[in-house]
Amino acid sequence: MTENDGSILSANIITENIEHLKFYFPDAFSEGKIDFQVLKQLLGEAIDDTEEKYCLNWYGKRQARQLALTPSTGTLRPYPEESLDWETTQNLMIEGDNLEVLKLLQKSYANKVKFIYIDPPYNTGKDFVYLDNYRENLNNYLRITGQVSGVNRVSTNTESSGRFHTDWLNMMYPRLKLARNFLQEDGIIFISIDQVELSNLRLIMDEIFGGENLLAILTRKAMHTVRNSSKDFNLHADYVCVYAKDKAWFGQDKERYIRRSSDKKSSYPYDDGDGRGPYKLDPLHARNPYKRYEHIFRNGVVWSPPSGSYPRYSRESLQTMEAEGRISFDNGQPKAKRYLNEVQEGVPPNTILDPEDVGYNLHGTKELRETLEKDKVFPQPKPVALITYLVSLADEPNAIIMDFFAGSGTTGHAVMNINAQDNGNRKYILVQLPEPFDPNDTIAKTAIEYCDSIGKPRNIAELTKERLRRAAKKLKDTNRQFPRDLGFRVFKLSTSNIRIWDPDAEDLTTTLMDNVDHIKPDRGEKDILYELLLKLGIDLCASIKSRTIANKNVNSVGDGELIACLDEQITQREVEPLALGIVDWHAELEPSGDSTIIFLDSAFEDDVAKTNMCLFLNQRKLADVRSL
Repeated sequence: MTENDGSILSANIITENIEHLKFYFPDAFSEGKIDFQVLKQLLGEAIDDTEEKYCLNWYGKRQARQLALTPSTGTLRPYPEESLDWETTQNLMIEGDNLEVLKLLQKSYANKVKFIYIDPPYNTGKDFVYLDNYRENLNNYLRITGQVSGVNRVSTNTESSGRFHTDWLNMMYPRLKLARNFLQEDGIIFISIDQVELSNLRLIMDEIFGGENLLAILTRKAMHTVRNSSKDFNLHADYVCVYAKDKAWFGQDKERYIRRSSDKKSSYPYDDGDGRGPYKLDPLHARNPYKRYEHIFRNGVVWSPPSGSYPRYSRESLQTMEAEGRISFDNGQPKAKRYLNEVQEGVPPNTILDPEDVGYNLHGTKELRETLEKDKVFPQPKPVALITYLVSLADEPNAIIMDFFAGSGTTGHAVMNINAQDNGNRKYILVQLPEPFDPNDTIAKTAIEYCDSIGKPRNIAELTKERLRRAAKKLKDTNRQFPRDLGFRVFKLSTSNIRIWDPDAEDLTTTLMDNVDHIKPDRGEKDILYELLLKLGIDLCASIKSRTIANKNVNSVGDGELIACLDEQITQREVEPLALGIVDWHAELEPSGDSTIIFLDSAFEDDVAKTNMCLFLNQRKLADVRSL
């Protein structure tokens, strides 16, 4: 196995982009290479060759773009012992550098996420640990978490640095570029930010998502008090940038994508029994400055708008409404019948968020204190109400919700609460860097004490998991009959389970002997199995069944989508009964699509055994047989 071997890499976005170009513009390829002159001719006026154009540029942007396109050589290892309800849950809590994790999840979750919320590090000049290296990002993560020698805290981003904004942009750009790939065509992303990088965030989002897909910039009053340390203005607000993956979807069925502040059905108290359903009565006048006039209905009732107001409808409209029985003359005052099934309920959400709907930061602090039973373990967590409100704007009861800057776990907490409220089945994917707390940081001391008190490692991801466990327990204790999913599966970023060919020129004999077995010695069957799920694009929460066939343990994933026998030894005598047993089980499972069958290459007694296995399976229409 080499570092460029596709079997150990995540999705290769560059290769996929080239294949898309080949499909749409085959004429632009010559001997497998892109002829840009031909491509320009095919695209015509869509090409912009001018040197000066409106855009955001900074040092390192090209490398940041390349970073998003570079496949990861890592994997995600399962940790059932740190999980909650491992066997049944559909939720994920992943520890790792979110850039590497997003790359690894591409095949399994591309175009499946309805809603992304992130609260990335504000550019405060402190706590800036994301220093991405084009070639060694996975090694950076291993250094941060102390898995290899080196300084844990990779970088601090001070305002005195000439790269103050540049470092933040280089950190955000590749992550946002990858994030777009996860969204469904009708998906929405919400990003919390303060005023320091608001303008830059908008520009990179306009570039990645398209400026036409900006839905709104929401303003949230973060602080309850008006007092502030600022000498100029009280900076007690932050913002939420809202972008659609494709705003064109909103024109097709607006009510499906942005929930409006809905009038309750009880607000439509009347029903004439004529089949048009419930309605309410609205005045015929409004404050709109139209020409005032008096109207005489066919039944002789004379109506004129009250002083200071104007008619809401034209005379022609009033005549039509009366003819259709849409005017009520109860109490002698004519009013329009407004039917529930004909109106666009309520009004669009406001861009100024009401604290009663979304809470203040102090509410987030209080919620975390009550959940963990400890104060000041995490600075300024977002309130659950904020995430709850945002999720309701893009409401879908079976949505996948992603947060790859999970922090204290507010998003996971909110998803559980929303499901409890409306009996939904939303699932979450959380990603958090297990950044160690700095013992020299006075703010981190409380968090360190807390981690020590619960017997957990001293890092942020441990707080995330502990909050999810406690929030789930509280919901269960409140309603013991609650049927929703309150668990989560824990995975951790690590190097691939498969050895990379990295020869030692001074000791090739030892290198060759070490690589006879492609699998690293400290990795188990589950580690390998879940890496296969990532590489084949299968959901990490897919059902896994096991069966003993010919004295070998065989796993079926997703009802036969993947069948894997990772036993370490398969003799020639065992090939036929094992192959026939796999064929029979495959027939029982009745998978909806093609199946992939995988063995360990080193398990076969010799090449003859391996060849015979492929022949037995191929003859029975199992064509995709592979070995690691």
